Amino acid sequence: MAFMINIDLPKPDRLIEHQHHLLSIGSCFTEHIGNALKEMKFRVLQNPNGILFDPLAVCNSLISYIDNKVYTKEDLFYLNELWHSWDHHSRFSHTDPNKALELINASQTKAHQFLKQTDWLIITLGSAFSYKITEEADRAALASGNGVANCHRAPAKWFKKQLSTIDEIIAKLDNTIHQLFRFNPKLNIIFTISPVRHIRDGVVDNNRSKARLLESVHHLVNKFDKLYYFPSYELVIDVLRDYRFYDIDMVHPNYPATEFVLEKFLQTHTTEGLLPLLQELKRLTVARKHRSAHPTTEAHKQFLKNHYEKAKALQEQYTYLDLQDEIAYFSMA
Repeated sequence: MAFMINIDLPKPDRLIEHQHHLLSIGSCFTEHIGNALKEMKFRVLQNPNGILFDPLAVCNSLISYIDNKVYTKEDLFYLNELWHSWDHHSRFSHTDPNKALELINASQTKAHQFLKQTDWLIITLGSAFSYKITEEADRAALASGNGVANCHRAPAKWFKKQLSTIDEIIAKLDNTIHQLFRFNPKLNIIFTISPVRHIRDGVVDNNRSKARLLESVHHLVNKFDKLYYFPSYELVIDVLRDYRFYDIDMVHPNYPATEFVLEKFLQTHTTEGLLPLLQELKRLTVARKHRSAHPTTEAHKQFLKNHYEKAKALQEQYTYLDLQDEIAYFSMA
């Protein structure tokens, strides 16, 4: 008797290699996967603008990387003793506008250069809802933006919330994809929908939102070559389908759920021969995070020595890996 729905995950015609450059952009779920890929020594740049949820914000950010947009003070606004950008996460906000611009423009430059050599762009869409500035906003805030990627805890009356239509989402993504392929012809794109439930929108509106994202993405994947869909949403919602796979807030997938999705992603989008190496690298990361209660014991020194030798052997066998941090850490034996 089968107790779980199985999703067929055929391997695509192009696969991710360890030496490839991966740019991931979108919701908080993409950062869980991106961090795990980084720990397995993939070359990953994630969310140069910070976390983004809706397709309009994602597209605007990608186009700004293509154009290598330089932000000025006119693009910032002042609220709650900090200078913010409507296009960026609050991690770029600062008490000094020049410092905020320094952080933003350094990230823009890095994203522009990285996108030139990116092999795989992973886009995780979270919500079809977007926010627009209203006339209720302060003059400086109104002048510095229209669409909003992050609300920065501004008063609710400053914004108009709207659910984008399927046609609007397709049009925006279609235009962006054309610009991306002109900028970097070797680019491949993987779309995925975040399984995080946006309960603040209400259960019904959350499902309407996800449905519009799904329909839009599948339309584009069927239209373009080098576009792929990975079912993160379906793996959590339809395969795991249980609250024990959610965090205490009951909307964010927990560690076992994200690990399950990551495992399926690697099985689908990388070669089978790469998987044993990735497991070795993951074990090395776990060992590095280990904190001994008795670091002066011979047992801990032997633990460090064993993993130092393992890291050295992997570095020599796979010269494209960068294991210098691990080698330096385990050499403390």
